[in-house]
Parts: sequence; structure tokens; C-alpha cells
Amino acid sequence: MKIVIPGGTGQVGAVLKRALDAAGHEVVILTRRPKHEREVQWDGKTLGPWTAAVDGSDVVINLAGRSVSCRYTAANLQDMMDSRVDSTRVVGAAIAGAARPPRVWLQMSTATVYAHRFDAPNDEATGVIGGTEADVPNYWAYSVDIAKAWEQAQQQAETPATRKVALRSAMVMSPDPGGVFAVLLGLARLGLGGPVAGGAQYVSWIHEHDFVRAVEFLMDREDMTGPVNLAAPHPLPQRAFMRTLRSAWGVPVGLPATKWMAEVGAFALRSDTELLLKSRRVVPSRLPQAGFDFQYPQWSQAADELVGRVRKQVGSGSPARR
Repeated sequence: MKIVIPGGTGQVGAVLKRALDAAGHEVVILTRRPKHEREVQWDGKTLGPWTAAVDGSDVVINLAGRSVSCRYTAANLQDMMDSRVDSTRVVGAAIAGAARPPRVWLQMSTATVYAHRFDAPNDEATGVIGGTEADVPNYWAYSVDIAKAWEQAQQQAETPATRKVALRSAMVMSPDPGGVFAVLLGLARLGLGGPVAGGAQYVSWIHEHDFVRAVEFLMDREDMTGPVNLAAPHPLPQRAFMRTLRSAWGVPVGLPATKWMAEVGAFALRSDTELLLKSRRVVPSRLPQAGFDFQYPQWSQAADELVGRVRKQVGSGSPARR
């Protein structure tokens, strides 16, 4: 199949491209700065020659949008909103104008759309959409607004010949340098991977292999439309999540961090504490109900496998491979 991935040069794009190339598909990346074969230039907001890649393709997987790994200033939040909504709208316009539109459009979304909560998990049917929680920073609601606008831009696209799915993805765990797993493992190896602000907040995640398998599953399931949670079925509190990761690497102790220490650390890393403090208790219901089986449903399994690959990578001096 011909698969077009707008915004496919980041960590998640690398995970998908690696797997889809290995499966024998023709993968075309849309990027602002093409450097390699089968990379096509676009600006993420206006139609142009790049639409020829979409016309005649089988699948579009839109990953475009500014990274959330930044300080949540007003300017950066607006850039996150614009980059996601603009790119989704223009992808929809390209599909709508195609003589031979793709049969399915998988649109990246985020598990952050759900409410910060501890009492119950959020699935697609009964999950609570965030934005009105008490006792959380006001700007957290804007992250939810971004997620809702992102999905709405896809929903509003007039693409009757193309099935549409919104991927409400949790953090994708892969050993690729610069990814969230690499950052968390780096903290654990330094003895800094303890509970943050008590560590009761839930962490939702998905192993890269299951992420790829879920994408492939959704490409083929003609009956699946709308939002789908891409998250392992067993999220766990941050303190347990990091304890398991430390155990996988063999680090006995992780220093705890208070809320103000998390603020300092996030500032130093040019990131934001929402990524550390929001309780993302997200679970899948639509995937299991449709017959999808997770290879890595438990974090202990996933952490052991990922750590094993990192150890091999460190030992060989070569980059991580799927």
C-alpha cells in the first residue's frame, strides 16, 4: 500500500515508518524540510504540489503538530493549536480534492483530551472529557481545547469516500533517542526516577509495537470510525510506573520530587509540569471489543523489553531498531 504520513519526522513517525517500510509498504513523509528519498515538502497549512502524494494513496496518517515538549507559554500553546488544526484542515482539503482519495485517514489525537482524574478510568464510551476540573491550573483546559479542536477539524472535513479515525494516543514508548521513554529511563538511571508530587497521578502509555499493530488494525477495519484510545489497558500511578522502570534497569532507589521541584526540573528541561502532574487514566475499550490483543498489556512486560533493547544498543553502540 501507499501510505502518506504528514509530519512523520518525529519519534512516532520514525516508529511507524520503520515498521511500515519493513512490511513492504511505500511510505511517503510530508515535512517542512525534506532530506531523504520519499520525503515531500509541505508547510502544513496550504495546498500545494504535495497533494499529488495524497491523490492515489491508500492511507493517510496525519501526525503533524508542534511538539508538546516545551514551556506552555501563551505563544507556544497557540502554536500547538494552530499547527494541529491548520494541518488537519489542509489534509482534509487535499483528500476532498483528490481524484482517487485514500480509503482511510488516521488522524493523530491525544489522551490528554480526557479529564484529570483518579477515581475511574477514561474509555471512549464513558470517559470524561477534560477542561472543567477543579484544583488544576487554568491553562490545562487549553490543552483539552487543543485536542477537541484537533478532532473537530477532522470531523468537519468533507471526505465521504474516506473513512476517518482519531487516534487518542497515550505516550508511545520506544527506545528511540529523544523519545519520552529515553527521558524517563535517563532519570531513573540517575536515581531521579522517584514519585513526583506524591506519584498518585496515573500514567497512560503504549508500547511502540502495540501502537504500530493498532494502527495496522485500524487501517484494515472498515467498521471502525471516530475516536479510538491507543493506550495499554493497565495504566498505573506514576510512583508505580517509575518503580517498575527502575526495577527493569536495576536501580534500587529513586529520589522523590515535590511539586515545586517538578516545576524547577520542567523549566530546566524546557518542558511543562502538566506532562508530569496530570493524571491520565486512559484505557482502551473499542480496540479490545473489536478483537485487538495487546502484546504488552502490562508495564512490567513493556519496560523489560524496552530496557533490554536499550542495553543492546548501549553495548553495540548502534541506534535502536524495532
